[in-house]
Amino acid sequence: MTAAPHPSPLRVPPTSVASSASLVIQTSFLGDMVLTTPLIAELARRGPVDVVATPASAPLLANNPDVREVIVYDKRGADAGVRGFWRIARALKRRAATAYLGQGSMRSAALALAARIPRRVGFDTSAGRVLYTERVPNRDGVHHAKRLWLLAGVPGEPARETLRPRLFPGTIERQAVDDLLALFGDAGIPFVALAPGSVWATKRWPFYAALAQQISSVARLVVIGSKDDTVLARAIAEAAPSNRVIDATGRLSLLASAELIGRAAAIVTNDSAPLHLASAMGTPTVAIFGPTIPAFGFGPLAAQAAVVEHDELACRPCDRHGPQRCPLSHWRCMRELSPERVANIVSGYLASSLS
Repeated sequence: MTAAPHPSPLRVPPTSVASSASLVIQTSFLGDMVLTTPLIAELARRGPVDVVATPASAPLLANNPDVREVIVYDKRGADAGVRGFWRIARALKRRAATAYLGQGSMRSAALALAARIPRRVGFDTSAGRVLYTERVPNRDGVHHAKRLWLLAGVPGEPARETLRPRLFPGTIERQAVDDLLALFGDAGIPFVALAPGSVWATKRWPFYAALAQQISSVARLVVIGSKDDTVLARAIAEAAPSNRVIDATGRLSLLASAELIGRAAAIVTNDSAPLHLASAMGTPTVAIFGPTIPAFGFGPLAAQAAVVEHDELACRPCDRHGPQRCPLSHWRCMRELSPERVANIVSGYLASSLS
């Protein structure tokens, strides 16, 4: 998956605080931005919503009817350092009455304060909490989409549909996927999306190629991911007949990847961004968890979803994100999850799509 370039803000900010406007600051991982969309939708019921995002995650909000403007904060690039910080702070100055700190760093909190946003809401466990005017309990055992939604301060329990994230691929994304799938020829045969990558090495299930070999006779396969995943994709492509698999790694934008996932009969993914894209698009999901666990709050939210994990290891979970190496050097949490187990779940989804 590739992220399209997104311009930094140069717009002159409002001269007075808009009492009904909200500012959401979310500069964390791609999946976090996807899971922030239910909060954005809730806030949009009250008035305009602007969002501070990284260059990587900003394109995920394209076409979103709940977002007035995306302000790109390239905190590790063009906006790095004090000068970049104050440039963004000026762009945000008095833009909203309330800032919602989905990303809880001290830098994000300081940005909202420097922008003179009078009300600043964030989690009570965040590094920047000392600069918040309101602190919301960061509840364990709750999905992160719900944790973020709770920042809005809505009483009661949300409906399941309220917490499902939303993405809005447009004409460009649909055409990109049409062109890609045209490589298959016949559009009537269902396909399964495979997402073998992850920034964290221990989160990468090692049996995608074996899975491809097993299910390529009943479904076509599209491998998705960034250009960094091309080696993984090559191994998968070599395990299946060439006319049954497309390597799409590095060929689609984030929203086009979401569009592709939305058309799939199912997706098999690690605990990584494609899992959340699938939740947003409502695609039947097989989510493979190794060093991490869904209880951290990042499990699938699609109506049809299965989690594949090792339930009998005392060492799980070993990390909230997933280390680059197994601390005990055995990596059993992934090595003992068989491709047959995953293939059986995928087969069930395929049968449902054809019925």
